[in-house]
Amino acid sequence: MAKNKVKNIINKFKKEFHNSNDFASRIYENDKQVIGMLFLKSMTNPDLFSQTIYMPIQNFQDKIDEKSLLEKILKNNSIEIIEEKDIEKNILDGKVVIFSDSFDGIVSVDILSFPSRTPSEPPTSPVIQGPREGFVEDFKTNLTLLRRRIHSKDLVFQTLIVGEKTNTKVIVSFINGVADKKVVEEVKKKIQSIKIDGVIDSYYILSFLEKRPDSLFKQIGNTEKPDIVASKLLEGKVAIIVDNSPIVLTVPFILMEDLQSSNDYYTNHHYSSLVRIIRVLGLMIAIIAPGFYLALQLFHYNVLPLNFLITIANTTQGLPFTPFLEILFIFLLFQILYEVSLRLPSYLGLATSIVGALILGDTGVKAGLISPPGVIIVALAKIALYTVPEEQSQITVLQILFIILGGSLGILGIVTGFVYIVNYLNTLDDFSTPYLSPYAPRIANDLQDALIKQPINEMKSSPQSFPNKNKERVK
Repeated sequence: MAKNKVKNIINKFKKEFHNSNDFASRIYENDKQVIGMLFLKSMTNPDLFSQTIYMPIQNFQDKIDEKSLLEKILKNNSIEIIEEKDIEKNILDGKVVIFSDSFDGIVSVDILSFPSRTPSEPPTSPVIQGPREGFVEDFKTNLTLLRRRIHSKDLVFQTLIVGEKTNTKVIVSFINGVADKKVVEEVKKKIQSIKIDGVIDSYYILSFLEKRPDSLFKQIGNTEKPDIVASKLLEGKVAIIVDNSPIVLTVPFILMEDLQSSNDYYTNHHYSSLVRIIRVLGLMIAIIAPGFYLALQLFHYNVLPLNFLITIANTTQGLPFTPFLEILFIFLLFQILYEVSLRLPSYLGLATSIVGALILGDTGVKAGLISPPGVIIVALAKIALYTVPEEQSQITVLQILFIILGGSLGILGIVTGFVYIVNYLNTLDDFSTPYLSPYAPRIANDLQDALIKQPINEMKSSPQSFPNKNKERVK
């Protein structure tokens, strides 16, 4: 009867897992008792299972009860006693579930093993100086990377489960006594309210956290570097870590964050200030340069220097496209090359993007399809775009918008569009944080780490642009 009891439990879960190929069961039987084990082969190291669970049980001479199983046999493993209703969850978490006719409890043993990347420098955030570690897809590794940087009992990790099918772990992290409790509770409430079948990456929950999910502009911070997340946690922000994703989200978020770089904090502050100003100029050039050139060529050519005007006239004479269609064509050409370079193997992508742009651009000019000034202006805008790579997708859309405004309304359209966008950004206010702070509204304390960066020892106060409890940093 005892054997039948164990077999019934095994058969029950075999049926529940639809006889999946990676679902495994083991039965150990002697004249004293019957012990059953359930686990997923795809998430369990077979050698580790044999050495730490099956062989110790097999070699134990006396009758096995819960006490001997926990203290003598499986003493080197992570073990807990669970109820029958938790068996399915523990199996899906990669644990080995052990049960028997000789004891009432059910034992769960954690020997989870699956392929995982070693922390390395993220391709999206390389640094010249400073830490080169990056987050990986395993959330436990990511938590360890943060613990190594913040040795404090106040660093809190709270786990939520999201996704009806995936049951993905979403960890909300903050420093107790530094982060504002209202922000923490608001983040947890938004995550708990998510109703979705599955979460594959952190971007799946991003739109649920945003106040205006339909907005073009980024409202949630994201990074692959643990040093950046650690510094934001110290400022009072909340981090959202999603299992199976190397991207960690942070809130609240302000636009100034994307104009900063981790390199800024590992180099001379004068150089950092200069680079930040260059990033702003690069951002402006990337957004308005093609549209502004088009506006001057179509509506305001009288303000151009005569020599430059003659050059444009000579190079555009005989082109089959209007100036507006020419700029759109060149823009489309560069965008296609960019998309191709992303999807080709790495050793082909760089060659295709550079050689393709040179050959197609030069051939297009010689064939009389496009003009050299048009190629230069669009190429300059595309290069300047990567001074702020975190805003790449938004800037690309804005480039199209300003090309249309410049080609249809001239400089008036450019100025009107720019004023509207700045005004719109000024209305964004998520998690009680103005999007354009510390400039709108002006927060004097936070200007120390805005465009002009001060040395670390002079940043005595925590940022006041967003809610936090820690008012003093350098004492």
